[in-house]
Amino acid sequence: MTAQTNSIPIFEKLVENENFLKQKIGIGTSFDLGIRKVKVLKKEVHIYYCTGLCDTQYLVELLKQIVLINDHERQTAQAKQIIENRLVHQQVSPVENLDEAVDKLLSGLIIILIEGEASGFVVDVRSYPGRQPQEPDTEKVVRGARDGYVENIIVNTALTRRRIRDERLRFEIIQVGERSKTDICIAYIKDVADPGLVELVKKELQQIKIDGLTMGDKTVEEFLVKQGYNPYPLVRYTERPDVAATHLLEGHVLIMVDTSPSVIITPTTLFHHVQHAEEYRQNPAVGTFVRWVRFLGILASLFLLPLWTLFVIEPSLLPDKWAFIGPNKHTNIPVIVQIFIADFGIEFLRMAAIHTPTPLSTAMGLIAAVLIGQIAIDVGLFVPEVILYVSVAAIGSFATPSYELSIANKIARLLLALAVALFKVPGLIIGTTIYLLFLIRTRSLNTPYLWPFIPFDPAAFMQIVVRRSAAGSKVRPSIVHPQNRQKQPT
Repeated sequence: MTAQTNSIPIFEKLVENENFLKQKIGIGTSFDLGIRKVKVLKKEVHIYYCTGLCDTQYLVELLKQIVLINDHERQTAQAKQIIENRLVHQQVSPVENLDEAVDKLLSGLIIILIEGEASGFVVDVRSYPGRQPQEPDTEKVVRGARDGYVENIIVNTALTRRRIRDERLRFEIIQVGERSKTDICIAYIKDVADPGLVELVKKELQQIKIDGLTMGDKTVEEFLVKQGYNPYPLVRYTERPDVAATHLLEGHVLIMVDTSPSVIITPTTLFHHVQHAEEYRQNPAVGTFVRWVRFLGILASLFLLPLWTLFVIEPSLLPDKWAFIGPNKHTNIPVIVQIFIADFGIEFLRMAAIHTPTPLSTAMGLIAAVLIGQIAIDVGLFVPEVILYVSVAAIGSFATPSYELSIANKIARLLLALAVALFKVPGLIIGTTIYLLFLIRTRSLNTPYLWPFIPFDPAAFMQIVVRRSAAGSKVRPSIVHPQNRQKQPT
């Protein structure tokens, strides 16, 4: 967080303020920073603005009102009060030092300075360029709201406030980044969220020392949870306002970063990353079925390939009825090498799909599936079973709601398959044990990552396994330490 040290007060002579701003931010050099000079009641008035970040219509209307003062007023001694009353806008605040004025100006607000006055006015006429709210690509639902967060923090807070019209909902804003001065909003419900959690999040954000947050929320996450090389996501991202509002009501704290369409939800566990809004847009029975299918896909993405590799290396472990599992023909390339090549090949395709223009992506998929896949089997690079099981594991990865979790599971899957190839049955047992211990030891903002499985909470765990109806979910999760445990007033 940037600290205002040795703040320079606003000079009473406007020429001194203009010279300071010319040297400080390049007024007259940067074409998008401008100044409009007018005379009001025989006093010079300077209006500073940033062209691309403010609404020109509001600025023109303010100029009209200020200039019209000359036609209706004569009391030059009260010029400041008269000008303030003519600023026809709901957000007008005083400014008394130039450092604060610079920060506001570069954020899109306009600065009004008056000759002979040691203070000025700040008017919020921001109009950031950006897109309209639309449904996020990664969190689509069959039925439900189609709006989604955008890169404008003001719009994002409005989308959240629209869903929670509670007088205790708080949006606290700070600036982070010595040069970028990026706006970060901390959102929580005052009488629900744990005050200790709120203070912890504030403290961690205020301790961020960096030039700029060009990567937005991802940079904030790395400072917040100090993840290091742990591939598993320690915070949850969402671009859906309804999902964010639900977590606010449960007692979570949200972090909104300007220029980022994703909102950070803290604290989160592994099981927060395996749930999807679609489960709550269907009735409880259908939602439970969809959830179980998704869990099955996630487990397949993690353990299917290591188990198949073990059965290929140790066919004696299979009962006679399952003897068909495994390659039916000899190959010169070890199975584990084929698995790695195929898995990396799917990753290549995923990267290519991201960088390929949409009209060409279908053609790329056909080339990959028909030509590369089939020819690789014909020439003996792969056995058909490798393509089958790698494809099923990849589909399980795509069924994982959290993109970050799917990539982490892919890394764990390859490491488990390698352990099985090297050490067979002991490799699978020891590798799985190390994997579970790793997750058990992982914590996100002092929250156990495997809760409610470890430590075990029967009631909370049943809500993970079975999608409860809204009427049946009467208590908030204890892991966020809410001040008010009851969701529904009694």
